[in-house]
Amino acid sequence: MDLAYTEAEEEFRGRLRTWLAAVLPGLPPKPSPDDWPARRTYDTTWQRMLYDAGYAGLHWPVDAGGQGATPTQHLIFLEETEKAGAPYVGANFVGLLHAGPTIAAEGTAGQRARWLPPVLRGDEIWCQGFSEPDAGSDLAALRTRAVRDGDDYVVSGQKIWTSHAEVADWCELLVRTDPEAPKHRGISWLAMPMDAPGITVRPLRTLAGSTEFAEVFLDEVRVPVGNRVGAENDGWRVTMVTLSFERGTAFVGEVVACRRTLDALADEARRTGRWDDPVLRRRLGRLNAGFRSLWRLTQANVSESERTGGVPGVGGSVFKLRYSGLRQELYEAAAEVLGGGDAFDLDQEWVLDRLSSLSYTIAAGTSQIQRNIVAERILGLPKGH
Repeated sequence: MDLAYTEAEEEFRGRLRTWLAAVLPGLPPKPSPDDWPARRTYDTTWQRMLYDAGYAGLHWPVDAGGQGATPTQHLIFLEETEKAGAPYVGANFVGLLHAGPTIAAEGTAGQRARWLPPVLRGDEIWCQGFSEPDAGSDLAALRTRAVRDGDDYVVSGQKIWTSHAEVADWCELLVRTDPEAPKHRGISWLAMPMDAPGITVRPLRTLAGSTEFAEVFLDEVRVPVGNRVGAENDGWRVTMVTLSFERGTAFVGEVVACRRTLDALADEARRTGRWDDPVLRRRLGRLNAGFRSLWRLTQANVSESERTGGVPGVGGSVFKLRYSGLRQELYEAAAEVLGGGDAFDLDQEWVLDRLSSLSYTIAAGTSQIQRNIVAERILGLPKGH
């Protein structure tokens, strides 16, 4: 693992900082969290700005429309955009971080030409149709059926926790195409147009009052066979490709944000005199050590990704497991430092972040599932019974 940046990488960092300093002051104000059409416009406008400046799909292969940057350059990009307060990918995240990289790795030439350019330009939004009411952590237990009918699959079933379904154009959808096969087989990965007849979207309200998730009901939705990515019944392997991207660098920007939040907490504790409490100082010190360690782990994962051709490995599960718990610990400390009358005021940004942190041990694979992955695929331990 090489933790030093090359001269070329530092030059890249400098150019990016200069560009961010020039364009960020001209961005319009962020829309209301409840106005999803406006949020979509805001997020896709930023994505188009990245595209026009040559930063969209920075780490995607050149033949997929990206810039062919190294994982280290991508890491620098995530670090600098977060430090500068640039918009997050927002509604674009499924297309940019999950569906797009999966299609780039597994799709045909025609599929790559059809779906990747609109993702990079911000023209089309994707949502993720993986989880079901009885198939969350045990994703392979999914029951949404896709029956072949000529050149189409006829899809019926239900999905839940479908991110950004209310504003999406496409859905990366997991379906069961062979109900007689073992549950990890017989699954296929489809790109489903969200305007197809038979789709009903019902937004789900989170603890913080937002609606970035939805239930999606599918009643004999016809999806062209040509929209299948990978071979029929090979969807579980394709899905593992998707999840490896999700658990690779997906949370890097948030680690930078957490470190910035921790610095702000320390400053606030000094201002209010709470810094004199040795127990609190130790708590914040342990958090600082934890996030510094996570950043080093990120660099290790990036180094591995560069050795393996850009596809993140299972080390992303180690990162995700520790990050989920550490983020919750951070906002528990924030409640201690900033508590009082504002502790449950949803107009306070840190309160929303604290509520959001509660979901991280569930979202993108529960901590229990991550421990199984670490035990079985990294440590080589036998499966539990």
